[in-house]
Amino acid sequence: MLAMHTSPLEMPGAGDAGGLNVFVREVSERLGSRGIEVDIFTRRRDDTTPEIVDMAEGVRVIHVDAGPPESIEKEAMPRLVGRFANAIAGRMRDYDLIHSHYWLSGAVGLELASTELPLVHTMHTMAAVKNATRADGHRPETDEREDAEKAIVAAASVLTANTPEEARELRRHYHAAPSQIAIVHPGVDLHVFHPCNRPASRERLELDPDAQIVLFVGRVQPLKAPDVLIRATAELLRADPTRPLKVLILGSPSGPQPQWAATLPELARELGLSGVPDRPDVVTFARHVPRDELQSWYCASDLVAVPSYNESFGLVAMEAQACGRAVVATDVGGLRHAVLRERTGVLVDGHAPEDWAAAIGSVLDDQPRRLQMERAAAGHAAGFSWDNTASAMIEAYCAAVGLRRL
Repeated sequence: MLAMHTSPLEMPGAGDAGGLNVFVREVSERLGSRGIEVDIFTRRRDDTTPEIVDMAEGVRVIHVDAGPPESIEKEAMPRLVGRFANAIAGRMRDYDLIHSHYWLSGAVGLELASTELPLVHTMHTMAAVKNATRADGHRPETDEREDAEKAIVAAASVLTANTPEEARELRRHYHAAPSQIAIVHPGVDLHVFHPCNRPASRERLELDPDAQIVLFVGRVQPLKAPDVLIRATAELLRADPTRPLKVLILGSPSGPQPQWAATLPELARELGLSGVPDRPDVVTFARHVPRDELQSWYCASDLVAVPSYNESFGLVAMEAQACGRAVVATDVGGLRHAVLRERTGVLVDGHAPEDWAAAIGSVLDDQPRRLQMERAAAGHAAGFSWDNTASAMIEAYCAAVGLRRL
């Protein structure tokens, strides 16, 4: 398994660590528990990290030297693809297939094509889709990336798609053959994320028991659009200055414009949402938290907002629902699959702050509706276990190597 730019050992919400890390870790652990040996190759980012880490039964994370042993911007990674591939080529065992994650690892998979092993690839995000949905002023994905993705699609034995929507995007933008695509839904760890008591969670986190709490979880970057949530918050308070609203933005800067995250506290101040004398801040920022603490934050909230410009699935939306929380999300990509419209949450068309304010307000102010959504959300998420994901992935692997599951 190839995860060049980020490691499954890293904490989601920091740097480039996010849903991909969770996906690789959770699927690999379950493959290992079923007797499938998995070696995950990732670039070394710290010279104190052991070369090989036994992550789980039958699963090893192997740190490969390619470039300096330090964090490198993802945009500088393409020049290291050849070095990363060469380092792996010298360590190839008797593998049955290669599974690459994200386009950088897919490019490494192409470099390893001489092994004649089947290539399974998971895009996670696609340049063509990101460019089609990006906001004005946000940096576009490069032609280099889009060309590499086209080559990966042409070479891969199997492409796994998170949702039917992503499968359609693979066909539409990259002309993937329908027979080449296997739909493998991501999952949620139902042992970690499950319904829990809201008042107790607020007490544990020292949050106002009477506030209307809206939570944002994720990497703080333009793609995730926390600025839209901040502007929507201002709209809500403009309509009702007495609303006891609290917005928590949980995550760390990431992406090609890390300085962008620093503009958000200033935006909150400009809109009168923080830094006002003798008034508690409405919008507060906190860095990412460990995975085992995240459930309490979901459970403490009244709803979770996912205003992303695009998501191939939306693990945050699914984790929130597993904790029994309604979700307000953008009507794009995999979020259309992760959130059941008007049953487990609300899908918003576009990113106009007034539309987001209306959607959030409609959930916060209708308690019977919100409680009904919360019950439905937990039931919906219960069908998305990582065990099911691993089973579907094994089917995709068998297709890649020409076997039939009995």
